[in-house]
This record gives sequence, C-alpha cells and structure tokens, in this order.
Amino acid sequence: MSAKQKVIVWGRSGCSFCTDVKAVLQANQRPFEWIDVEGNDVLREVLEVKYGTRLVPVVEIGRDGKYEALLHTELDQLQSRLSVGRGDQHGERTSD
Repeated sequence: MSAKQKVIVWGRSGCSFCTDVKAVLQANQRPFEWIDVEGNDVLREVLEVKYGTRLVPVVEIGRDGKYEALLHTELDQLQSRLSVGRGDQHGERTSD
C-alpha cells in the first residue's frame, strides 16, 4: 500500500517565488514541510548535491522515500504535479 504524497518546500523568507509556491499548496489544501535555508549554507549545499542548484524554491514531491524535485525554473509544473498525486492516475493509487 502506497503512502500519501508528501511535499517538501526548500525556501527562504523574503523569496517571492517561495511565497507563491506556499500559496498554491495552501489553495490546494496540501500540507507541506518547510525547510528554511536562510543563512544555512549546509542546507544549500545539500540542494547543490541533490539537484545541482543552490537557488530556491525547490519543491520535492513524492512518497515511499522516492522524490522528484521541481526546481525554481520549473514551478509552472507545480499544479499539474499536485493533481497527478491525487487519486488513481498513471497506475498510482493513494490511500487514506
């Protein structure tokens, strides 16, 4: 049985794109974990190792320990990625 889709947002205060991402998630009633990278070079280094960028926001979407990331240049895909995570599409099922 597959776990519910989880969303993790890497961002910082004062970032307008980060604020936009949070607004989309809240409008879709999607809970998310917020990782604040402000003043924390270690967290930015984690982003660089994982995704080749230190820029935020980065949105990780996944389940069962497997995540795909939307980088700051791919935020136009956020709404569609959230839709795929709900219900039974592409053979994936979510359970309550």
